[in-house]
Amino acid sequence: MSETGPTGESPSPDTATGGVGVERARIIAEAGVNHNGCLGTAIALVEAAAAAGADGVKFQVFTTDELAARRAPTAAYQKAGTGSSAQRDMLRRLELSDADFMAVAAHARRCGISFLATPFSLHDLRRLLPMAPAAIKIASTDLNNHPLLVAAARSRLPLIVSTGASTLGEVDAAVAVLRESEAGEGTPDRLTLLHCVSVYPTPWELANLRAIGTLRRRYGLPVGLSDHTTSTHTGGLAVAAGASVLEKHFTLDRGASGPDHAMSLDARQLAEYVEGVRKAEAALGSGVVGLIPAEMEARSVARKSVVATRRIESGEVLTSSMLAIKRPDGGIPPSDFARLVGRVALTMIEPDTPIRWEMVQ
Repeated sequence: MSETGPTGESPSPDTATGGVGVERARIIAEAGVNHNGCLGTAIALVEAAAAAGADGVKFQVFTTDELAARRAPTAAYQKAGTGSSAQRDMLRRLELSDADFMAVAAHARRCGISFLATPFSLHDLRRLLPMAPAAIKIASTDLNNHPLLVAAARSRLPLIVSTGASTLGEVDAAVAVLRESEAGEGTPDRLTLLHCVSVYPTPWELANLRAIGTLRRRYGLPVGLSDHTTSTHTGGLAVAAGASVLEKHFTLDRGASGPDHAMSLDARQLAEYVEGVRKAEAALGSGVVGLIPAEMEARSVARKSVVATRRIESGEVLTSSMLAIKRPDGGIPPSDFARLVGRVALTMIEPDTPIRWEMVQ
């Protein structure tokens, strides 16, 4: 379930970084509830995330009876994926025990990948902390759950907070609560916001990646993307828009029964997503403008010099009619053409010969 319930959370980073084309974006593979309540599948998801090159893998820690009231309905996409019209019926089949999560967290560390999770209540947060997650993710659905925000801030772990289906005023209030909490002094350095569109899946025309920059400018915080598109290309575009953290749902089987499988990438697509992000970062570069060594060959053959249009004898005064601008580089540059006119040749200069300053006075 994506940001509408435990199946709607997204992966988080162990560190928050900002900067377009400067810092390496953290890619969190959102396993969510795509384990379908099976520890073996959860372990396999960890391994698939690591093999795809993700930096972290994220799950959702929830207690069904605390998360949903008896009559809470499922969203249309959840009902389509599970056949269930009641959230509790769906959620019970997707729970893992504390022992299961401990095993998953330990396996993630053995695989060299960060373990992260989204708690959906104060009770779930207390369950999560002994698992030593690299970061705590707060779902969009809990953006206005200020008691959970404060408790998560007090953990002094990095926080990743999604902003889907929220007004700007609600985001303002959440950031203020986090900054004013008892852990407030350190919170800004540990807080990352995620732009999120709570539509599952999110069509291209609703992705609104420019919101990443809007959030960065408004709050002065690192901002990422909780990516609910089914595209493998949006990660690279988000990095170009300034995202420092990316979370993406993935599954072992897109055709499996469950609320999130159909809107998730499979393991091969997740690897493609990661590769696309890394290529985008490489293409963005440092942003420094200037000549680089790799350009020297093209410069030497394609740049132009001032050359003689005819044979120029030693002692002749150069006129503009004696001169032309032609490839290659290596002689007096065209920018100095006017300075050359009126000079005296010190040696004979053959036609089409690039003229150098030592040839004239």
